[in-house]
Amino acid sequence: MSIECRAKTVEHKALLKPRSKFVLITGASTGIGYGAAKELIRRGYTVFGSVRKKDDADRVKSELGAGFLPLLFDVTDAAAVGRAVTEVKDQCKGQGLGGLINNSGISVPGPIELLSVEEIAHNFDVNVFGVLRVTKAFLPLLGAQEDHPSSPGRILNMSSAGGKLAGPYMASYSGTKHALEAISHAMRLEFMRYGIGVIIVGPGAIQTPIWDKTSPQRFEGTAYYDSLAKFYGIALAAGKGGMPLEECSRQIGDIFETERPEIRYAVVQNKFLKWTLPMLVPQSLRDKVLRKLM
Repeated sequence: MSIECRAKTVEHKALLKPRSKFVLITGASTGIGYGAAKELIRRGYTVFGSVRKKDDADRVKSELGAGFLPLLFDVTDAAAVGRAVTEVKDQCKGQGLGGLINNSGISVPGPIELLSVEEIAHNFDVNVFGVLRVTKAFLPLLGAQEDHPSSPGRILNMSSAGGKLAGPYMASYSGTKHALEAISHAMRLEFMRYGIGVIIVGPGAIQTPIWDKTSPQRFEGTAYYDSLAKFYGIALAAGKGGMPLEECSRQIGDIFETERPEIRYAVVQNKFLKWTLPMLVPQSLRDKVLRKLM
C-alpha cells in the first residue's frame, strides 16, 4: 500500500478514536516553551514539560498548576529521555500523547572564525539531535504502533525565522534551524503512514528573557568586535520590539488545534515588513542592507 493510501486509511480510522489531551513540550522552563505550556493548559490540555533543573520544575509547577507535569531531562541525554518515556506512558494511562512540541533550543552566536567546532557541535546536539532523540523516543506514544488507543498525535517543530534567513554571526544557530526544517519535511512524509502530522513553526523575534542574556563582550579585542556590537544592538532592539509572548503562545495554540494545518507557519510581528518582504528580495540586496547596518 502506498504512503498516501495508508495515510488516508489511518486518517479515516483516527476519526473513530478519541483525541488525547496530553501534550509534551520540551524546554518549558521559560520563553516560548513556557508560554505554549500556559496557553495549552488554558485550553484544557495536560502538559508534560521538560526542564533541566529541579528548581525550575517546582517553580513552573507552582505557577501553572495541576495541568503541568514536569519532566526532568536534557534533550542531549538519551538515557534520561528514555526514562521520561516510561514516566509519560505511566501517567497517560493508556491514552498516548496528543502532541509533541519540540521547543528546546540554544543559540551559540559569534563569528565562525572564532567559534570552536565543539561549540557549534553542541548547538547541533541540542537543536537538531535533541529533536531526533525526543521524537524517536516518543513516536509510539504519538501513534507509531499497532492498535494505538487514540487519534495519532501531532508534532510541532520549533524552527525560527533564522531557519530561512541566515545572518552574520548566527551561522551555528541558523545552521541548526536549516537542518531542522529539512528533517521536518522528511518527518512529515515518513510519518504520514501513522497519521502523525508534522508542522514547522518559525518564530521571529519574541519578547522573552533570552534578549537580556546577549552580549558581545566575549569577542572584545578582536577584529569582529565593533561589527558584533552593532549586531547585538540590532538584535536586542528587535527582541524588545518583537511579538509579545502571549500573542506568540496564542498562535502556537491555534496552530496546534487547526484541523488541517499548513506545512509551515511564520510567527512574526509586522509580518510583511519583517518576513514576507525579506523573503521576496534577492539575497544580494539583503547582503547590501546588512553590510550598511554593520
